[in-house]
Amino acid sequence: MRFGRVLSTVVVCAALAQPALASWPTSDADGRPLPSLAPMIKTVSPSVVNISTYTTRTVQNPMLNDPFFRHFFQLPPDAQPQQRRTQSAGSGVIIDAAAGTVVTNHHVVDGADEIVVGFQDGHTVKAKLVGSDPEVDIAVLKIEPSKLTALKLGDSDRAEVGDFVIAIGNPFGLGQTVTTGVVSALGRKGLGIEGYENFIQTDASINPGNSGGALVNLRGELIGINTAILGPSGGNIGIGFAIPVKMVKNSVDQILKYGAVKRGQLGIAIQDLTPDLAGAFNIDPNQRGVVVAQVQPGTGAAKAGIQAGDVVVSIDGNVVESASELRNEIGSHRIGDSIKLTLLREGKSRVVDVKIGEPSTDANGSTDIHPYLKGAKLEARDDGHGIRVAAIAQGSPAAQSGLQVGDVIVSVNRREVRSLDELKQVASSSPQRLLLRIIRGNAALFLVLQ
Repeated sequence: MRFGRVLSTVVVCAALAQPALASWPTSDADGRPLPSLAPMIKTVSPSVVNISTYTTRTVQNPMLNDPFFRHFFQLPPDAQPQQRRTQSAGSGVIIDAAAGTVVTNHHVVDGADEIVVGFQDGHTVKAKLVGSDPEVDIAVLKIEPSKLTALKLGDSDRAEVGDFVIAIGNPFGLGQTVTTGVVSALGRKGLGIEGYENFIQTDASINPGNSGGALVNLRGELIGINTAILGPSGGNIGIGFAIPVKMVKNSVDQILKYGAVKRGQLGIAIQDLTPDLAGAFNIDPNQRGVVVAQVQPGTGAAKAGIQAGDVVVSIDGNVVESASELRNEIGSHRIGDSIKLTLLREGKSRVVDVKIGEPSTDANGSTDIHPYLKGAKLEARDDGHGIRVAAIAQGSPAAQSGLQVGDVIVSVNRREVRSLDELKQVASSSPQRLLLRIIRGNAALFLVLQ
C-alpha cells in the first residue's frame, strides 16, 4: 500500500516539474482527487526562511606598505585601507516557534556583522547568533518569537535509500523554492567537507543559497539540513548532501545550553580494519571494525584498559565498521558521558565502559597545536613519516591557509615532524609564522602560514 501511494507521487512530481502541465486539474473526470505534494508543502513552507548576511571586510592593498609607492602616488601618510560591505544569501529552518530558534549552516553566517531573516510574506527581522558548530556546519539563531511556525523534527535514522524527499530553500537568492527527489545514499563520509560527516545524499536539486534549508520527508518532517553540493561548476548535477537531523539536534541542544559544542574524545588513534590487518591479528578476514593504533596516557581509553591492537566492533550495541563511523558516534556524545565498547583482543570479545573526556592534543586531534591550524583534524601516520590532514572545518583558519584534506605535513620551520607532539613543540615556538613542507599526491611543496 505504501508503495502504491509513493509511486503515484512520483508521477505527480515529474508532471509538476514541467511548466506546460502546471494547469492540470486537481481531480480526475470522476471527481476523485489527484495526488499532490501541495498540501504538505503549504504546511511546512512557513517554517523555512531566507537568511541574508552582511559582512564588512577590510581591503588592504599591499602596495600601501611600500614608502616609494605612497610617495609616487602622493598618498597621505595616514591613508587607511578601504572597507567593503558584502552581502550573501542562504536559508534556515525554524525548529522552535515559542523560543524563536532558527537553525542554519555555520558557513552561511560565519563572519557576518548582521544577520537578517526573511519570511514568505516579505517581512524581515534581525537575528542574533547564539552559537555554532563548525565541525558539523550548524549554527543557531534567535529571532523575535512572533507568529512563527516550527517544522517538526523527524527521525533521520529511519530514512532509507529510495525515500522521497523535498528540499526547500533560497537558491541563488531567488526566494523560497521547492525541489523534489529521493534519498540516493546514506552515511556519506570522507568527503572532507566537514569535520564530522554522515551525510544524507539526495538528487533533489540543491544549489547555492539552499545551504541551511530543509530536507523533509513526505510526512512533512525535517530529516536533514541541506549543506553542500557536488558539481564541477558549483551548480546542481543531482548530488547534494544534507546533515541528518539527529546530528543537528545534538549540536543545537549543546549550543542552546552552553553557547558552543563540547565534543569529547576517548584518547585513541584509530584506523579501519583491513583484511591484511585482520589476518595479522588472527581475526576473520570478513570482520569489520576499527583498530586502535595508539592510546594516549591518562585518557578515558587508557583508564578503561584499552590497548593498541584492540579492535572496536560496536559502541553501545551499535555496530561500527569504519573509523569515521566510530568518530561520528563519539562526537555525538558529551564530555562526561560513559559508553560501552565491544572489543576484540587476541580473538576474544570483551566489553569495557569508557568515559568520554575533554578534547586534548592527542593522536586523533589538533585542538591546541597552533591557531593557524585550528579547524584541521590531524593524524600521525602509522609509518612515522609526517602528519596527515584528515579533515578541515569550513571557515576555519586551517581552511583559509591553503591546506587540503590528504596533505601530509613532513616538516615545520624546516624541522622534521613525525608526531603531533613534535608538531606542537615546533609550532609553539613560532606564533606568528609557520613554514610547512607538505606532500600532496605525488608532489612536494612549501606553504607559509602567517
